[in-house]
Amino acid sequence: MLTEPTAEDLLRTLAPQVLGVLTRRFGDFDAAEDAVQEALLAAATQWPGDGVPRNPRGWLIQVAHRRMIERVRGEQARRRREDLAVRREPADRYAAPPADSPGAADQDDSLILLFLCCHPALSTPSAIALTLRCVGGLTTGEIARAFMVPEATMGQRISRAKQRVKASGIPFRMPEDEDRPRRLEAVLRVLYLIFNEGYVTGEGPDLQRVELSREAIRLARALRELVPGDSEVAGLLALMLLTDARSAARTGPSGELIPLAEQDRSRWDARSIGEGTTLITAALPRGPVGPYQVQAAIAALHDEAPTAEETDWPQILALYDVLEQLSAGPVVSLNRAVAVAMVHGPDAGLGILDSLEDDERLSGHHRLYVVRAHLLDMAGDRQGARENYSEAARRTTSLPERHYLTLRAARLATPPGSG
Repeated sequence: MLTEPTAEDLLRTLAPQVLGVLTRRFGDFDAAEDAVQEALLAAATQWPGDGVPRNPRGWLIQVAHRRMIERVRGEQARRRREDLAVRREPADRYAAPPADSPGAADQDDSLILLFLCCHPALSTPSAIALTLRCVGGLTTGEIARAFMVPEATMGQRISRAKQRVKASGIPFRMPEDEDRPRRLEAVLRVLYLIFNEGYVTGEGPDLQRVELSREAIRLARALRELVPGDSEVAGLLALMLLTDARSAARTGPSGELIPLAEQDRSRWDARSIGEGTTLITAALPRGPVGPYQVQAAIAALHDEAPTAEETDWPQILALYDVLEQLSAGPVVSLNRAVAVAMVHGPDAGLGILDSLEDDERLSGHHRLYVVRAHLLDMAGDRQGARENYSEAARRTTSLPERHYLTLRAARLATPPGSG
């Protein structure tokens, strides 16, 4: 039985819609975002006692609208511009919609807001933070905790991002047709990075940050509803679902990391696997095929294998060959090296690693040592595998991963059959 969404869930869903309405109406993204945060605070204070309004969206729009008007009237420069606008625009240009009107400002600007937060003028960390705040509905404190920085630091990052968007002068509307594919690519990348940071936390004591990966999935769902015919959007959502389906089996009782081949597959989320498989099966024939679809297809092959030994590695290798043509990069090459080793033997995979030694993007990265250790272990070189696991443990910033790699190295130090 489906559970009713909580007031917090409702506020998180409605926040980007209300922000879109105010930004469209006033043209000031920075001030509108502040006004929406004040409206959300008012709702969090009043709704528990008074109950959720009949039209919560209209209520939030009305309260946030009043905050915007107060800001406008409180600044001399804005007052002068408002007076000019009143003479040039219809009298109801800034009129607030009735809070109980079901059709009040019913346009959903969430997709425009996503494009705005992923503006090319922003750095990737700033775009991620702004997206989580303005579209995801996370508070500055929640985002700061997720990325383990002080709240004041994250607040400054978000504030600078909003000012950067404002200074860019970009209008609050969908990108032009010729610019839309590039901008959508940026949106997908930001959502992909948010998910990855939640699923494989880069540093700290936790292996996963569930709130980030779940938020990325929620936003990807919303994006697909707004652009249902885009195969890469469907591919990204499928990839997230198929990957997240393994979350419960990735950690042991003490939070220790359990690698894919050793996971209890009965703990995988069959519903998410089914949804993700259906999505990618429908998306691939539509084309054009993009990197998120190929990654989702690889994830589906892993998830559909009853056991690790029954994984269709030849098909996975063929997909990595396609992915390398579409989106070549060090992570793709490392993963392909593992697939090559599973199909053609560890020496073939190690040969690929040797060719990656001079790639500056991998220089000193713990992941290179992890893959080499795994392949050396497959090849029977326990000493070489142990040294590489130890080096990888020294270089990783994830405490669960460091613990796992240290244990792997220690086990290889013990002769086979002893103990």
